[in-house]
Amino acid sequence: MKRRLLLPVLLVAVLAALAAQDYSKILKDLDTLNDFGSTDFTAVYTIISQKPGEKDSVTQARVFRRDKSDLFLILLLQPEANKGQGYLKDKDNVWFYDPSSRQFTFSSIKENISNSEAKNSDLTRSTYSDDYTIEKTEDGMVGKIAVFVISLKAKTTDAVYDRLKLYVRKDRTMLLKEEAFSVSGRLMRTTLLPKYTELNGKLLPSQILIIDELNPGEKSQITLTEQSIAPIPDSVFTKAFLERVNK
Repeated sequence: MKRRLLLPVLLVAVLAALAAQDYSKILKDLDTLNDFGSTDFTAVYTIISQKPGEKDSVTQARVFRRDKSDLFLILLLQPEANKGQGYLKDKDNVWFYDPSSRQFTFSSIKENISNSEAKNSDLTRSTYSDDYTIEKTEDGMVGKIAVFVISLKAKTTDAVYDRLKLYVRKDRTMLLKEEAFSVSGRLMRTTLLPKYTELNGKLLPSQILIIDELNPGEKSQITLTEQSIAPIPDSVFTKAFLERVNK
């Protein structure tokens, strides 16, 4: 009798483990979808930011990525006051370059870009499976679309936020919404990803809306254009490149 009772319990445990593995796979799939591996990637990101009582501001940046080597360079094109500023990431190191002072200072992927709600991490490949562990999963809806709702807890200090809640389509692995929380559990920002584009078999958000939940009325919309997978010269991923383009 005990053996008969034990079998259903074991079956439930196995099914639960398999389900957990599936959600872990979803995180890995999200990371894989926008990881270009051995192919270089470049694009222009236009960020329109809105703040109550202020005129809309436009920030434009050209992004260069070499994901296989964990390299990226962000070069600001607009506004004129910030033109030529840039961020260079080489593995664990991120530098910010200001052409007015001709100085490099240490920065981070958590840094906001210009006067926008966008962070460096929003323009680079995702690392959910590396930086977070799964705390909770449930079913949900984003509009009329059925989604998996995956709650995450940071496991490294490299994570931009302590907690995330991802809303991933069930019929196709695509992130539709992300909520970011502080250590205390306060909602800090909401990110919506209504449009995607496909490039060389990779899926990239072509439109992103970031809502600042701490400052009502503040939000930024990011639009992706001029995508390319053409090879990028090695010299682009250097401090010398940022210095050179500003001469």
